[in-house]
Amino acid sequence: MPVFSHSYLREYLRDRLTDIHVAADIASEVANNLVEASLKGHDSHGVSMLPRYVAAIAEGDLHPAARGVKTADFGALLAFDGQQGFGQVVGREVMTQGIERVRETGVAVISLANSHHLGRIGAWAEQAADAGLVSLHFANVNNSRPNVLPWQGVAARLGTNPFCAGIPVEGSQPIILDFATSTIAGNKARIAWNVGKALPPGCAVDNEGQPTTDPRWLMTSPFGALLAFGEHKGAGLSLVCSLLGAALTGGKTERQLEPGKRIVNSMLSILIDPQRLGGASSYQAEIPELLKWVKSSASDNQILLPGEKARQAYQQRWQHGIEVDEVSWQQLAELQKLSVL
Repeated sequence: MPVFSHSYLREYLRDRLTDIHVAADIASEVANNLVEASLKGHDSHGVSMLPRYVAAIAEGDLHPAARGVKTADFGALLAFDGQQGFGQVVGREVMTQGIERVRETGVAVISLANSHHLGRIGAWAEQAADAGLVSLHFANVNNSRPNVLPWQGVAARLGTNPFCAGIPVEGSQPIILDFATSTIAGNKARIAWNVGKALPPGCAVDNEGQPTTDPRWLMTSPFGALLAFGEHKGAGLSLVCSLLGAALTGGKTERQLEPGKRIVNSMLSILIDPQRLGGASSYQAEIPELLKWVKSSASDNQILLPGEKARQAYQQRWQHGIEVDEVSWQQLAELQKLSVL
């Protein structure tokens, strides 16, 4: 696979967006977010997403100049509509306002409806952790079709609906737990399809509900489906992510289907100032001791805590470059031909 430096990809993605008249500051923010996701090993949410964004703009499903609009303000509770703007922009704006509100109230509950693709949800947990805040995030995914089976179901009804939690660690990197409630993220099936790689066993079924490792069942009709992780547990959490992330925020749940290239995310975020709870005096002292104790479960202390694998990938890819699969790079290269939509 071709390998590119992060700096080259930042510039390339930014230029492809400005080619189609996306404002330079927005183009830079989107490009940086996608490259950061790739640097952290999340290729499914990284630079390969740009062609789909451009297609969504062309279809009118992604509004590149849109910003988040505040629709309600009740002190510690804030509501926003993302107007199908870039999630990279809307997400950061909304989190920034939530962080500011926590300074006043100690906690903020933020609803964000109808953003375009929010990308790697861990980015918003990292933003909160950088501000010293604990955060929880429940997001749903509304595409042209649901692609995850509910527990005991035979037809897809749910999205890959991510859950994320971020916990700051004084003097160290935060704990960032960020995962799709499906066995794998939907876009990881796309990457596997691009490179001709099988899916791990137990991730997907074909259109007749039979187990499969072939990613084609997620990519071409007739479609199969992904499974939720942990059987009823993951499926239940996926449903909760839709109920809280979309229904509660006023966003679109998975049953509200529309054709097209759009990826609409809605998200409920809870931000907490840990200094205003019962463990304020001992919280930061206990964290490193607990983490050390957990790591001691293995004699070599090589247990990976949430967020550490991404940081390892970041160091390696920052130094040696980011691999982009051939299909994704061809799609990215095609964008250079688009000077006007």
